[in-house]
Amino acid sequence: MSKKKIRRKREQWKRINAGQYGDAKEFLKKHESTCVSACSRFSRIADGRNGHIWHIKNERDEITALLIHNRHSMYPVFDQRSDIPSPRFLNRFLGKVYIHAIQGLSEDVKILESLMEIQSYFARERIEYDLMTLDEMPIMDSKKNIPKNLIIRPPLPDECDFLFLLQAAYEQEEVIPKDGIFDPVYSRNNLNRILSKEHVMVAELNGLLVGKINTSLSSFSRSQIGGVYVRPEFRGRGIASIMTYVFAEKLISKGLGISLFVKKRNIPAKAVYKKLGFKILGDYQINYY
Repeated sequence: MSKKKIRRKREQWKRINAGQYGDAKEFLKKHESTCVSACSRFSRIADGRNGHIWHIKNERDEITALLIHNRHSMYPVFDQRSDIPSPRFLNRFLGKVYIHAIQGLSEDVKILESLMEIQSYFARERIEYDLMTLDEMPIMDSKKNIPKNLIIRPPLPDECDFLFLLQAAYEQEEVIPKDGIFDPVYSRNNLNRILSKEHVMVAELNGLLVGKINTSLSSFSRSQIGGVYVRPEFRGRGIASIMTYVFAEKLISKGLGISLFVKKRNIPAKAVYKKLGFKILGDYQINYY
């Protein structure tokens, strides 16, 4: 058998088993700054949650691609993007399992998208983001005018209803696809999960909650910031910048790197993050189905 045939035989998608979790984790660690979401989903599956993980190995028995499925979403992490073979299981899998979204680096998402289109599975919306990272203490302009009476602090136990208003507004403005429907029950459950498992801070101005920020997911050594929201009538005062600065400072002081993705068209938010020291690492994409 020729080397070319051997390579083709080995480089096929296969379902990963528990004994291979260690190799998969090391592969993800190499790409951690670009795939916090995928790392988080992998950890959930490794801990016994429902999901699927497939991998490709090269002729040296090294993982070169992972495809992770958890909670109706797919997360592709492809090390070698050329000549990714079509997963033989995909047609059967898509016929049984509803996929709501795929997300990851744009190059990886586009490859998986094309493979899904072969199976007549087409995206109804694509949203493009800039993937940004921070691994050092954030920078704050000493000349920045901080609004008087602005306090950045953790939320209090009796503020859940106020936080829900901010969370609901954030989801409707930044998260829900254009033809999606806001679900208050899902939003409330999502907020409860965030409050119980993630880092959260709020911005209080003159006794009123005007903004919030939280981590959305964590990987092995990084946290992903999400849920950054300031009420429209309080924007333009530097509240988002100060809130993110304080929040990022606390995460970095714990030894965590930070990742986030921001819509390409959200120029004001990107400007805030750049001034704080965040760097654009690449293009990120979420497809909704």
